[in-house]
Amino acid sequence: MSGRKQQLLKRHRRNKRLALIIGLVLLIGIGIWVAWWLVPLLIVAAWIAHEAWFSDHLFYSPKSDYYYQFPDAAQAQPVSVVNGMLQLSEPLGEGETLLLELDLRSTWLGRWLDPYVLAGDDRQDFERGFAGRRYVNLTGQRDVVADSTLRLKGGFCRIANAGRLFVLSNPDYRQQRLMILAPHADDAELAAFGLYSQAADCSIVTLTQGEIEAERYEQLGLNRADAARLKGRLRTWDSLAIPLWGGVPQSQCVQLGYYCLQLPVMAQSPDQPFGSRDSAETDIRSARQHNPLPLPGDQDGAPTWNNLVADLAALLDAYRPDVIVMPHPQLDPHADHIATTQALYEAVSRSAHTPEVALFYANHLHDNDRWPMGLAGKGVALPPFVEAPSVDQLWSTSLSSDVQLDKAMALGMQHDLQGLPPLKKRLRRQIQRWLAGREWPLTGDDEFFRKAVRRHEVFWVRRFPRP
Repeated sequence: MSGRKQQLLKRHRRNKRLALIIGLVLLIGIGIWVAWWLVPLLIVAAWIAHEAWFSDHLFYSPKSDYYYQFPDAAQAQPVSVVNGMLQLSEPLGEGETLLLELDLRSTWLGRWLDPYVLAGDDRQDFERGFAGRRYVNLTGQRDVVADSTLRLKGGFCRIANAGRLFVLSNPDYRQQRLMILAPHADDAELAAFGLYSQAADCSIVTLTQGEIEAERYEQLGLNRADAARLKGRLRTWDSLAIPLWGGVPQSQCVQLGYYCLQLPVMAQSPDQPFGSRDSAETDIRSARQHNPLPLPGDQDGAPTWNNLVADLAALLDAYRPDVIVMPHPQLDPHADHIATTQALYEAVSRSAHTPEVALFYANHLHDNDRWPMGLAGKGVALPPFVEAPSVDQLWSTSLSSDVQLDKAMALGMQHDLQGLPPLKKRLRRQIQRWLAGREWPLTGDDEFFRKAVRRHEVFWVRRFPRP
């Protein structure tokens, strides 16, 4: 977790503690001056209300505008909404990624039920109580947009009568040579299963074993270290085997075997080895036995930053990718994700091969833990940029229902996404289902089955500087 995300969480928890203290004072007053038996009833009611409507981690005002400044090559054209139909003022420009900028405002009910926009046969949800500029993803609906037959309707929100449509044109990166960097097993599937399952040539490189937080395996009677080793072995297997479900052979999958949450400290001391926090292992070669090619880190097995960068440089030279898919260095706050992208850029400076394009993904956000908001199978509206504008090109792919189902099954194979959520989370979901109208998919209980199995996959595009 990044420092900024930690600060946001700290402020969020401080505000919650303050609200709790004020609530306790009020409850004591009610117990003294009204009736003592009201106190437990009010405590239960307050807890239910919190779980239903106030438990989301939203670290910005929902009334903030989103700020996107698309590159000059993006075509922007004014549009209007007339009788619930999106009307173009000029012929639709050429491009596959369609993003509709609208001013939206939730109704009173939209403070308690998730507001959304129905765009043709798609639905995209937004923050409760929101107001301001938002971006609806119309990728995959080009034909109905072009002939002005796309129907727009607000659910628990009002749509302004005018907006702007951005048309962004990109090459079909599925036809180029791809390399996907996954800090942990499952990151490649979460961000880009639809992309890599349709790619002509793709390699997947997983940096860590993902062995920490193995309490579930301790229930088998294992001590902490043995449980972590078992989890690391299972997730190593996941990283090498599950891509085959999406058509990527094992000869194109590499597991580097570094240790979870150690990448940032490795970056600070490049020569120093950092073993696992939980498994007591210090030799990355235990996870590399099925790799399809030798790597520099195989020589001594030391979990150092220098070895990691050398491994990535060797993989660039071996696979010679045109496009690297990796975590967004500003959007995604996970510390291992940030370090993964940092390591790749250092590796490019040492490699004989320089890729052409970086496609960035965000499996986590600083500011909104529910993004993408809304239902599984629906579209992905753009995430919040409220402090500084996004200036990157964007590329959005469309996933058919068959590909979405395959993606859900791929996530179901991931050991870290299996099992029931904690009791508190299951109770929260049931309360939100009854009171807030939220729904979760049948494909899996982990939150990523809702967040990641969607109609769209979205990537931020930057070009690598040429040497």
